[in-house]
Order: sequence, then structure tokens, then C-alpha cells
Amino acid sequence: MIKRIPISALKVGMYITDLNNDWIPHNSQRKRGFIRREETVETIRRMGVTFVYIDTDRGLDSEDSETAEAVDRANEAALQRVGEETPALQARVALADELEIAERIHAEAQGLVSSFLNHVKIGSALDVAPIHRLADELQQSVLRNPNALSCLGRIREKDNYLLEHSVNLSVLMSLFGNHRKLPADVLHQTVVGALLHDLGKILTPDDILHKPGRLPPEEFEVMKLHARHSRDILAATDGIGEITVITAAQHHEKLDGSGYPEGLKGEEISEYGRMVAITDVYDAITADRVYHKGMTPTQGLKKLLEWSGDHLDPVLVKEFIRCVGLYPVGSLVLLESGRLAVVIESNEQDQRLPVVRIMYHTRFRMPVPVETLDLSRPGCHDRIIRAVDPDDYRIDIRKFMT
Repeated sequence: MIKRIPISALKVGMYITDLNNDWIPHNSQRKRGFIRREETVETIRRMGVTFVYIDTDRGLDSEDSETAEAVDRANEAALQRVGEETPALQARVALADELEIAERIHAEAQGLVSSFLNHVKIGSALDVAPIHRLADELQQSVLRNPNALSCLGRIREKDNYLLEHSVNLSVLMSLFGNHRKLPADVLHQTVVGALLHDLGKILTPDDILHKPGRLPPEEFEVMKLHARHSRDILAATDGIGEITVITAAQHHEKLDGSGYPEGLKGEEISEYGRMVAITDVYDAITADRVYHKGMTPTQGLKKLLEWSGDHLDPVLVKEFIRCVGLYPVGSLVLLESGRLAVVIESNEQDQRLPVVRIMYHTRFRMPVPVETLDLSRPGCHDRIIRAVDPDDYRIDIRKFMT
């Protein structure tokens, strides 16, 4: 049986199935195995892990444990409670009308981040004017229809993770900042900081940055330096504001001090640092990478709730969930009719009734004609039962997002 135990209960003789540390976005350490030495337990504790999952059929049990199913039920209940709130952002134009503009912004943003990385690599000066202009356009697109750029954020390739992650993070920060009604200048700076938060990775050796396997501790320490490099690069760049620097510098800091580069704790981390830490973890754990199979959006939200308090700000986590919705754009959901559908638009009035695109029937185990359905439409009685994993049905949701 799979159970979750606090790190204080971990001991030699247990079998770990999940270190439960995907909140470390660049972590590629081995996540399962039999604990044979006390030194291994101490290493895991030093990583900042607070809970791990064990298999009691393959190793020792613990009295201080709860089943994985119970943990998931608690997370689902907490998610549903948050989901009862009304989303903050309301679409002003139709999704189809905004998608073309969003596609241009998304492509241009990736190009600009790539250009900045190249300039940093060769040591040339950075012209930030295009980034400021793009950040303004991105925010305007989010205000017109927050679903357009969100849709594009779910259509991603794992081999292009660095660029897509930077763009997606800026979109999420724009959504989050608008939801929290940040002042326009502050919101702009956080979006720029999110877009450029990983500039320092260009100074990370390629053999570490692109290593497909597990990073040993010494290489992981080198990888962690990228946050400090990003801070230093942006701080030395004309036209970059202080909040932008802080946003980029603190995207890996955690409330309990287990983050990096400074190991800040609690209120030592700025409001913007706590916001970007949430969006960074969410985007990272829901993305497919060379060494990591992405979670579904709903699984990602549950993990944010599970990691709240120790690592992530619990109040801001709940605000973020209200911002992106109970079933974020890109979620695959099972309907009461037995059909599967991907969420393409959130509902401005009720998070439980988004616009979905149907493509498969689970009872007949076959594809069905693609149909877009607004679950809030009068006369529509189909409802979402739960979010599901596309891999369980071999469905590529990217084909149905736009």
C-alpha cells in the first residue's frame, strides 16, 4: 500500500515511491528506492522534503502515516472548496478572435527570450525596450481573453522547455497579477521578471543544463546558481526595475528556507517572490521534460495545496487556484455522459462549468466527432465528474486546443 509519511518518520528499511519534491523544478534525483543507510535519510531531510510516499508492501510501515488515497481525497476536497469561488478575470472578446493575436505574441516572446539568452552568452548589451513593449501586449491580450495565451501554454514541446517555460510563466504572472489587482507598473515589472527569470541558465554549462539523467549533488549546486546569475544580469541592465530583479531572483525561494539562492524564509521573501514561486512550480510540474512526465493541470493544483505552508504561501496558492480555475485550460475532463473533453475556456461565473471540446466516448471506447460545448449553456445538462490523465486514454490534448 502506498502511504504518505512525514520526513521525521522516514527510516532505514522503508521503500520510497515518491520523494514528493517536484517543487524543486530542476530536480532530477532518483525518486524511488529502498532506504539502506541512515545517510540517505539525512540527505533527503537536507533537501527540504517534509513528506514522502512509501510502499508498505516493499518495506517497513509507519504508525505516523496516511494512505495516498486519503491524501488525494483531502486535496480534492480542498480544491473543490477553492473552486466554489468565482474567477476574477472575464473575457472581453471571443477566444477565436484573440487566438491569432496571442499566437503572434507567444512566438515573438520566445524569439525575444532566445535573443536575450544569446546576447548574455556573448556578453553584449541588452536592449530591454522590445521586452517592455511585449509585456504590455501580453497583458492586453490577457485582459481581452485570458484563455487564448493559456491555450497556447498547453501546446508545448519538451525539447523547447526553457523558452516555453519563460513565456508561460509570464502569462501566469499576468493572470495572477491581474487577479490580485496589482498596480499597473508593478504588474508590468513582475511580467518582465517572469519572462527573463531564467536568463542565468545561459551561464550554466550545457552538459549540466541539458543532462537527461540524474544530477549528482555537486552538479545540482551548479544548476542552482542560475537564479543568482539571473538576478545579477538583470540588476546590471539599464531599464530594468527593482521588482523585476526581485521577481527573477526569488522564483526558487521557499517559505521554510529550503529554496535558493539565498535560502530566504517567510516574510523575507517578497510578495512577488512568493507569487512567482507558485507559478514557477505549477508550470514546471505540469510540463513534459526530458526527465519528467508532466502532471495534469488538476494534479498540479492539488500538489500546490499539498506543498502549501512549508514551501508555498497557502493564501496565495488559493488565490492562484481561483485565478486559473478549478479545471485550468488544457485539462482533460470526464463528463457525466461518459464523454471526454478538453477545457478550452474558463467560465466567468462558475468554475465548474467551462467551455470544453469533446472528442472521445469512454463507454464506447472510441473517438467521437469533435464538438465544442458550453457547459453553462441553458439546456445543457452534462457536467464534469472529474479531471483525468490524457495518457490513460492515449489522447494528445494539443490537437484539440485551438
